[in-house]
Amino acid sequence: MANDVTESQESPSAQKSSRTRFVLLAGVAVAIVAGGAWLLHYETRGKYLQDTNDAYIQADAVTVSPRISGYVDAVLVGDNQNVKAGQPLVRIDPRDYDAQAQQYQAQIDVAKANAENVRAGISEQEAGIAQARAQLASAEEDARYAEREAARYAPLAASGAETKQQLASLRNQAAKARAAADAQRAALLSAERRIGSLKAQIRQAEAQGEAAKAQLAAAHVNVGATVLKASVDGRIGDRTVRAGQFVQAGTRLMSVVPLNKLYVTANFKETQIGLMYAGQPATIEVDALDGTKIAGHVESISPGTGAQFSLLPPQNATGNFTKIVQRVPVRIAIDAGPEARRVLVPGLSVTVTVDTISAKGAQHSIAQEEKALRDKRP
Repeated sequence: MANDVTESQESPSAQKSSRTRFVLLAGVAVAIVAGGAWLLHYETRGKYLQDTNDAYIQADAVTVSPRISGYVDAVLVGDNQNVKAGQPLVRIDPRDYDAQAQQYQAQIDVAKANAENVRAGISEQEAGIAQARAQLASAEEDARYAEREAARYAPLAASGAETKQQLASLRNQAAKARAAADAQRAALLSAERRIGSLKAQIRQAEAQGEAAKAQLAAAHVNVGATVLKASVDGRIGDRTVRAGQFVQAGTRLMSVVPLNKLYVTANFKETQIGLMYAGQPATIEVDALDGTKIAGHVESISPGTGAQFSLLPPQNATGNFTKIVQRVPVRIAIDAGPEARRVLVPGLSVTVTVDTISAKGAQHSIAQEEKALRDKRP
């Protein structure tokens, strides 16, 4: 009877121990299977997935600044308004610049009038030249006639048929006629040279006109610059300009954010980019969308670490050195649909995972290539 009681007391304990061993063995088996599955997934896929949460959505925002100074006549857009390329944003009072343009136009008109006046003087001078040529021809003919008369009277005076006084008078007349012809020739030469001077005045007037045209073109550019237009499609942000405000050239008035050209800058550790290259697929988890995953791809990789492009890049050759894992900015293109893009704005935090499995074996190939190069060394 006592043995039966003992067996009945030991039986539940033995059963409990047996169940415990079964559970432990099952747990170990499940852990082994799970570990094997994880290891298999890691070796075949997981180790090629590089992720980082040091990533943010960005856009190449366009700063709207005037190229001229003046009072703001009107602000044509509101905060957070969507705009199209070429849409007017701000209008600056154009009256001063219109007046400058009119002044330069007046200078052009004056230069044209001066040139026309000189051209009229050239026409008048050409008529004077024709008259001087006729007078020179007449004077030359008179001089030749007087010289012939003096030559004809010379033998008569020598023979006594004519008086020497008459010969002297004829020779004096011939000399005066020759001097008159020389004076007419000089007058003709002066008149012809005057044409060159007048033509130089025309060129000067035309040059003044061209200078005024250049100034007018610059004035028209300034007049056109009184209306500031959007250079890209996007949304207005950081608008600080108000109507009636005086703005200097280069003052930041607002920004146009091209929301259709958003991208992600993901800062991967230097140990993660060995197999990364442009074109590889990426997955983007957006915090603002409660971790919703959207598609993307690697667009480009920075030519240097973030530290190299900082205001004060590190100089590791000076002082004590502590090795720190560097990060390399990687630009990720967003391949999201319109509904997801409606929520995305620059500055949002995201987590990026890049699938580098397409570069599987690249490191081995690099190692083989470098080994071959080392083996060739003497």
